Amino acid sequence: MDSTRTQRPGGEDAVLSRARPAGEKATLRGFLDRLRDAVAAKVDGVPEPQVRTAGVPSGTSLLGLVRHLAYVERFYFLGEDAGDWAATMRPTAEDTVDGVLARYRRAVEQANRVIDACPDLDLPAPRPPGRGGTPSMRWVLVHMIEETGRHAGHADILRERIDGATGR
Repeated sequence: MDSTRTQRPGGEDAVLSRARPAGEKATLRGFLDRLRDAVAAKVDGVPEPQVRTAGVPSGTSLLGLVRHLAYVERFYFLGEDAGDWAATMRPTAEDTVDGVLARYRRAVEQANRVIDACPDLDLPAPRPPGRGGTPSMRWVLVHMIEETGRHAGHADILRERIDGATGR
C-alpha cells in the first residue's frame, strides 16, 4: 500500500493512504479504531491509584472512561443495555487496569465483527429492546467517532494532569 506520512500539529505523524479508496465503512471504522487505540493507550503506565482517581470535580477518571466506553461499544454495536449509565463511569474496587482494558478490547473486537458483517450502512444497528427507534449503522459509526473522540480528549487532559504525558 502506497502511503505518505504527513506531519500533524504537535509533531505527531499520521499515515494517509493513497492506494485506493477504502470505502465509507472502512474509512469510518478506521477513524473509530484510531480513537479507540488512543483511549486505551492513555491508561498505559498509569499506576494505582492515579488511574482510578478522579481528575476533575465530576469524578471522571482514566479507568472510568475506558470502562464507560466498553459499555458504550456493547450498547451501540451489540444491542446490550448498559443499565445505569452514570455507574459505567465509576470503576469498582474489583476493576483492574488489565481487566478493564481486556473488556474494552473484547467489546471493540465484537463491535468490529458486527460492523464488518453489515452489508449496508443504511441498515439498522443492533438495539436493546424497548429503546425506541433504531439508528442506522452509519449513524452509530459517526456517533461513536464523536463519543470516543470526546472521551479521548477527556483522557488526554486527565493523563496530562497525572504525569504530564501528552499526545496519542
